[in-house]
Amino acid sequence: MRVDLFDFDLPDDNIALRPASPRDSARLLVVQPEPSAALEDHHVRDLPGMLRAGDALVFNDTRVIPAQLEGQRVREGGAELPVSATLHMRAGPERWKAFARPGKRIKVGDRILFGHGGDACLLGTLNATVESKGEGGEITLLFDLSGPALDEAIMAVGHIPLPPYIADKRPEDERDQIDYQTIYARERGAVAAPTAGLHFTPELFDALDAAGIERHFVTLHVGAGTFLPVKADDTDEHKMHAEIGHVSAETAERLNAVRARGGRIVSVGTTSLRLLESAAADDGRIEPWSGQTDIFITPGYRFKAVDVLMTNFHLPKSTLFMLVSAFSGFETMKNAYDYAIRSGYRFYSYGDSSLLFRKMT
Repeated sequence: MRVDLFDFDLPDDNIALRPASPRDSARLLVVQPEPSAALEDHHVRDLPGMLRAGDALVFNDTRVIPAQLEGQRVREGGAELPVSATLHMRAGPERWKAFARPGKRIKVGDRILFGHGGDACLLGTLNATVESKGEGGEITLLFDLSGPALDEAIMAVGHIPLPPYIADKRPEDERDQIDYQTIYARERGAVAAPTAGLHFTPELFDALDAAGIERHFVTLHVGAGTFLPVKADDTDEHKMHAEIGHVSAETAERLNAVRARGGRIVSVGTTSLRLLESAAADDGRIEPWSGQTDIFITPGYRFKAVDVLMTNFHLPKSTLFMLVSAFSGFETMKNAYDYAIRSGYRFYSYGDSSLLFRKMT
């Protein structure tokens, strides 16, 4: 499909720079399935009433790491160069793939020094060598540290990489350390938060429990590729960046039991959905799964595992708007987004949410 079909105009006033407080007070647009495609205004705290006893929510328990690193390139006989690197996928105990700026001026073999002197980590610095270079400013960094020591150094010197549409308007601050993390985040490794999950509170979990709605967890470490624009003119020409995920045997078994007794699988966020669809067999059965996924979901995709999707409002011409258009129908989502904009819904990572039901085929 043509990428420009997924474009729309979004006023700056609709872009959220801070989350709702409390988290579950955010608005929730319920989009009923076709043919009615009716739109209903609610709040996230109303979610238990939108679902049924026996349904199962699936959350992505990845934890955002401070993956934005600032440093200096040092080259024998050459001038120092400020370098900004956003880690996006671990490639080994001492290796990370990263997007770097200025990408064109960085060469294989360059040394990049991150950190702030003696207080950064045990060695006082965090140093890396550019091991390889790909397209679009992507590089592989080989760090001098490895394993837990590298993790500690990144935690000490890095910054939370806020999405560009927030970072362009204000700097990161201490509030973001809490706001940009779900309350159930456990597995370190994400560059971006699974933002649909930011709306949940302990009180909402209690209400879901009381309504007989299950909670299950999978892990997909969201990469910086989620922020990259689609530069191709046609969706067939776009290549997704891979992300690492895991579905345990226990979780797969429990979710299959939910479906067997007539319950619905409700994905909290597009990251959980992409992982579940990667792990699902053609008959819809979810298998234990671990590895990299670069699944790209566009209209025409046949969903196998997920029945309902809770997700925030996404960027124009983004892979995520393409995904929700595949899930609930292209015209349905164009109409829903037009309504959301006119009704003052807040978009993107800190914005409001939507509850989408899968298009009937």
